[in-house]
Amino acid sequence: MKNIIAFLFLFLSLSVFSQKKTDARELYEFRIYHYTSAEQGTQINQYLEQALLPGLHRQGIKNIGVFYAISNDTARIKDIYLLIPYPNLAAKLKADNQLLSDKNYLASGKDYIDATYDKAPYTRFETILMQAFRLAPAMQKPALSGPRENRVYELRSYESATEKIYRNKVEMFNEGGEITLFKRLGFNAVFYADVISGSKMPNLMYMTSFEDKASRDAHWKTFSNDPEWKRLSGLPQYQKNVSHADIIFLRPTVYSDY
Repeated sequence: MKNIIAFLFLFLSLSVFSQKKTDARELYEFRIYHYTSAEQGTQINQYLEQALLPGLHRQGIKNIGVFYAISNDTARIKDIYLLIPYPNLAAKLKADNQLLSDKNYLASGKDYIDATYDKAPYTRFETILMQAFRLAPAMQKPALSGPRENRVYELRSYESATEKIYRNKVEMFNEGGEITLFKRLGFNAVFYADVISGSKMPNLMYMTSFEDKASRDAHWKTFSNDPEWKRLSGLPQYQKNVSHADIIFLRPTVYSDY
């Protein structure tokens, strides 16, 4: 057991060193809580607002996003989305361990942490791990000035038929210029990332943000009519590189860092 732990520590240390030297791309943990009752929703939100986010903030981890799916209002199974940026995998593992010895975190999150089997605060949650794209290596806090309750965060998930085709779509975002186009058109992108562990693979995800739904619709209309997008999307090498796309509209909670 000691040998295994020593190996893992060495592996993470070498990974962090290599990343600092050649590839300082952030790691994102994207957690999706599924719940059905108002009581569960309240318990999750209290845990995130009063325990988890303050605990991570004390460790210097900032720009944590917490969102509701806009369709939650009528859905039977509701979702809360948690987005946490880390410098690397070692930082995430370190943060998880430090929380377990953080007395303030343990006290503030007691109801959630010590919930019994018959009164769980959620039905299940998913964890997706992502690494930032090469040409968007760090999360960006969007420059939005309007009322928080009107803001729209658009989460897109693109799947590809094979790993090779997937890498082609990632290249389209990076070297192909799709990221540059989004930036020029003011999409206020929060992140672009490779999914390195998730239930839908191969898969990339990215998030853009807007003052409101009308602004979102106007931006996408401009995008679809832009000559550069028409040129890029028409290139033979980038055809049929997305086999399935999911679009989810989110709104931030009152305590989200966004």
